[in-house]
Amino acid sequence: MNLSNYLTLLRIFLTPVLVAVLLTGKAPDETLTQGARSLAVAIFAIAALTDLLDGYLARLRNEVTRLGKLLDPIADKLLISAAFVSLVQLGLAPAWIVVIILGREFAVSGLRLIAATEGIRIEVSSFGKYKMVAQVFAVGFLILSNYTRILGLIFLYLVMVLSIISMIGYIRKFWGSLKPERRQQLARRRTLREMKEQVLSTTRTLRVHRRLLRDRRRRARSARPAQQGRLFPRLGKVRTSRRPSARKAESQGK
Repeated sequence: MNLSNYLTLLRIFLTPVLVAVLLTGKAPDETLTQGARSLAVAIFAIAALTDLLDGYLARLRNEVTRLGKLLDPIADKLLISAAFVSLVQLGLAPAWIVVIILGREFAVSGLRLIAATEGIRIEVSSFGKYKMVAQVFAVGFLILSNYTRILGLIFLYLVMVLSIISMIGYIRKFWGSLKPERRQQLARRRTLREMKEQVLSTTRTLRVHRRLLRDRRRRARSARPAQQGRLFPRLGKVRTSRRPSARKAESQGK
């Protein structure tokens, strides 16, 4: 766990708090009080800010993790879905637009999941990033007050258009990746990646064995002088004891 992941978890935690403020801060005439509106906008702004900071900090500090890649899109979809459903419940957003937007989210998530199982990575499009920014402004203006609701509806229609355009782009990328040539190219890349991993694993194993052999030889060399110190004195005594007898035999022979 790092700071980026904690920010993502904070966004997930703020989602039910936002829903509670929106659905419980009603006046007797079933409209949101201005205090509840201001508090909800502040909570949503903090949650949107965490969405901006977690990715930036993860790239800046080189802390991109699998957990972060998994939690970040889940947190985004939870926050936006909860906000839009609450706005529909309060009568501040048209239900049919929210259905299109949320349907697009689930459809794109399904396509990216299927592509991931096939080893295909679909990058986030620029329209998807623009859509996320427009969603933040749409939700903020719709909650803020009745005077800014017109701006919120304009941004909401913009979100719908960007959602459709980005979904078409994702579908084209997905079907393009399923062509035979593209599948063969991806299969070759996958094979090369597996071979590279096997080579790296074998290299690490050889390094470990080489290190063990080096340590074993070092221990053997350190133990050899002690053995020589015990053996050579005996050999020297034997040789010195044999030299007089050999000289005596030579003298007799002469």
